[in-house]
Amino acid sequence: MSWIITGTQKLDPDAAVYIDRVEAADGQSLEEGVKLAYSTFVSGCKTDGIWDAIKASCILAGARTLAGALVPLVGAAPTNYNFVSGDYDRETGLVGDGSTKYLDSNRANNADPQDSNHNALYVSEAISTGRLLNSGENNVEAGTNTIAASSSKFNIRNRTSSAVVAIGDNIDNSLVSVGRSASTAIQLRSGGITTTHTSASQTPTSEPITLYYGDGAYTAARLAFYSIGESLDLAALDTRVSALITAIGAAIP
Repeated sequence: MSWIITGTQKLDPDAAVYIDRVEAADGQSLEEGVKLAYSTFVSGCKTDGIWDAIKASCILAGARTLAGALVPLVGAAPTNYNFVSGDYDRETGLVGDGSTKYLDSNRANNADPQDSNHNALYVSEAISTGRLLNSGENNVEAGTNTIAASSSKFNIRNRTSSAVVAIGDNIDNSLVSVGRSASTAIQLRSGGITTTHTSASQTPTSEPITLYYGDGAYTAARLAFYSIGESLDLAALDTRVSALITAIGAAIP
């Protein structure tokens, strides 16, 4: 197993298991710096108290192959619809085509409590249109979750059929996330800023969360990370994911 990075540094045990699975899917070893980036992320999330709230997640960067990138960090493996190896970049992630390509996370929207939920995406390249994350086919359905792109903002729903809440900024290299820890409000984070908005929760839909597609709208976004699960500190997750992607980029020759 890939437990040792150097003679003096050990990997976090959960990260080591993940790395072994990625390397098996890749058919070759990862750079030591990539391993360390993964391990630092996992151990940091544990230190911050947010690790256990992450229930389904992929690091869509660092792995040598698309197969490796789709190995789940936590939870079920996503089902790949039409992505090919040329869509994947080790430093910046996986890019959609705006017409046919998407991932099914294989985690139902209602697998997490109605009033304890988060969705998070690391957007490597700003995109002007499409659904980056969605639950179900019909966004007027009660209990829907959505992260969609507009020209300069992200439009968000969490456990509601009410009108989307627009937040900014839609920029490169940024974590966009939504969290709910109460029935009356949601927290949104984008561009390093967290805001709170009134939003009454509804019973969440049972459909699986999809990435790059929803309600008939695909996106050509490039994503390097996604996370689905229970309520957590969005700022802490942002700090950890941003450091992870930076460290991966620095480790790849």
